[in-house]
Order: sequence, then structure tokens, then C-alpha cells
Amino acid sequence: MIAVIGDIHGCYYTLVELNQKIKNKYPEINIFCVGDLVDRGNNSYEVVEYVIKEKILFTPGNHDYMFYHFFKDPTSVFARSWVFNGSETTLTSYENNEEAVFRHIEHIKSAPLYYNLEDCFISHAGISKHYEKIILNDSSINYELLDQYVITDHKTDRGILWTRDSLLSIGKLQIVGHTKQQEITLDEDAQALYIDTGACVGNKLSAVIVHLNKIVDVLDVKTNLNDII
Repeated sequence: MIAVIGDIHGCYYTLVELNQKIKNKYPEINIFCVGDLVDRGNNSYEVVEYVIKEKILFTPGNHDYMFYHFFKDPTSVFARSWVFNGSETTLTSYENNEEAVFRHIEHIKSAPLYYNLEDCFISHAGISKHYEKIILNDSSINYELLDQYVITDHKTDRGILWTRDSLLSIGKLQIVGHTKQQEITLDEDAQALYIDTGACVGNKLSAVIVHLNKIVDVLDVKTNLNDII
């Protein structure tokens, strides 16, 4: 059994409250996040520092990769895109913590683009249905081909960091963020669970507790206004 938190987007105070709520109800549970730790909200530095301290496992989101590439590969499409996608609040949050930037972006880059667990499959945006004929064989995923797809296409609109396509049913529960919902939403046809509930736009930060591809519980907290005002 594991917990998976949705897109955090710089909402540090909200994250701390939700993380504690999870740990109070499910002591010792392993906690994951679907990424987008940074941007939009006010406290990206604090979020990444807390995720490291608390040993929260995560799959990086497109915003996390834009942050990384801005400093490591400034001419890349990720870096150029970041200027128009919420970079201002992240840069502001690091103004007094410049020494942490490269430590944090290396931590982001070291995280896997997906977790294929017994309990579920976790990624930021999911596996697009576009790849059905490429990686699906007799209703089973060819994970060697999936790895090739993830590496090759992670910068494209259909990649695991960016896609907003319908997702592919891979024979187990996919847990993703990226596409905001008012509430945690299950696409039953794809067995895809969308858990980004818009913390950065003042809605709430949500987490799901899953065991062997079954939803056990849902926990959430309203966005702390200190994170967005």
C-alpha cells in the first residue's frame, strides 16, 4: 500500500499539511508524488527542500524539467518554454537560496520518469493511447519498448511529461497528474486516475491511497492561501 500526491506547484504549506495528514492516518506508508513540484505557487524552493528531507519519491513533471533545463541547457525547448510557464515565482523563491538551485535540479533529474510498482503505475502525464500499437502486445505492455518510448519521446507533446491524449490501458492502475480536475477523477476505460486537483489555483492538494491497483482512500487539504497570494 502506498500514497500518491498530486501536482504540488510550489504549495509548500499545503503540502506539509497533507503529508502530515497521510502520515497520521497511515504511519510508515511510502509516499510518492506525480511531479510538478515547482512553478505557479509561491514556495517552490521550500517544496523541493521538503520533498528531499521527507524522502518523498516522485516522478518529475514537465515544470520540473523546464526548471532543470533552464539552468543546464538554456537553449533547449524545455528552457525556452519555462519563460512562459510559471518560472517567475520559482525564481523568486530561490532568490535567497541560490546555493540550493543546482542541488535541487540534480535531485529532480535523478528521479525516474515513471514507477512501475505492484500497486500501480505512476508518471506525470501518463502513457498516451497513441502508442497502443507500439508498446502493447496481446493486452500486455512490452516494458523494454516502453522504456525506449519514454526516453525518445519525453520532450514531445505526446510524451510522458506532456501528453493530454486519452491514456492507454496498460493492465494496471495508472496514476497521473498534469491535467487539472476539480476532484480526483478515474477514467475507467483507461484505468487512469487523475490526481492533480489544482492546488496552485486555490482548489486543493489531493492524495490517493492505493493497494494492488485498488483505491483504498482519498485524502485532501484546501490550498493554504500563503502559497498562492
